[in-house]
Amino acid sequence: MNFQANPLMQYAATLPPAELRRQFVVAGLFQPGAINLHWWETDRTVLGAAVPLAAPLALPNEPGLKAAFFLERREAGIINLGGPGRITVDGKAYAMNPHDALYIGRGVKDVVFASASADQPARFWLQSYPAHAAHPTHHVVFAESLGAKLGARETSNERTLFKLIHPGTVPTCQLVMGFTRLETGSVWNSIPPHTHLRRSEVYLYFNLPPAHAIFHFMGEPAATRHVVVHDSEAVLSPPWSIHCGAGTTAYSFVWGMGGENQEFADMDPAPVATLR
Repeated sequence: MNFQANPLMQYAATLPPAELRRQFVVAGLFQPGAINLHWWETDRTVLGAAVPLAAPLALPNEPGLKAAFFLERREAGIINLGGPGRITVDGKAYAMNPHDALYIGRGVKDVVFASASADQPARFWLQSYPAHAAHPTHHVVFAESLGAKLGARETSNERTLFKLIHPGTVPTCQLVMGFTRLETGSVWNSIPPHTHLRRSEVYLYFNLPPAHAIFHFMGEPAATRHVVVHDSEAVLSPPWSIHCGAGTTAYSFVWGMGGENQEFADMDPAPVATLR
């Protein structure tokens, strides 16, 4: 089989910084009292955020989905990055503490987000992909999750990776989701970098102080580019692109993937010594 070069891959290598950011960085999704969704045509991804205050927020059915309801032919994963909250799925309520995750399968009609307190609202991050089958809703309690220690202090990339929604514990069609937390004094994530041609990925950076930034590296391994991102901004990572970053302080980021393969280790390494 002959794999042709993606035109956007070649186009991205020529983009000025502002256009590179317009194509691959999504900002402003976390707005108090609102749900905001963003469509990315790669793997038909929908990403977004819900920040309920005193009033609950219902997951809308955007006209562009051409569906009877949002999850008619989709699945979704949600992680709470804020205060305690609640998600009600077809009438059943799930208490969502900080960093809890919820998988919602195809066919669910009603999803409602709520905060326990408007003064410390929940901040729900959502990613959704097409689904070929219906799997049951699954609540992942963060307090029961085991993290994997990665990296080292000597290389400034000591971090803990939490797999929250993945085939080992939660049956899904294609969604894999979790987050990584860097230790104090470490700034590099996903080093050494890699690509995975059978799925795309979205990074959502959070817990980054306002005065700091992250330099997120993307592009082909032999023609890397970078974008500067801030707290609560997401970066879209196509299958042909590396995805790693360095911050001016420690931070955390949600990673969510969808595509034709769920195997976490299905990666093509891009050793640091070969990057250009």
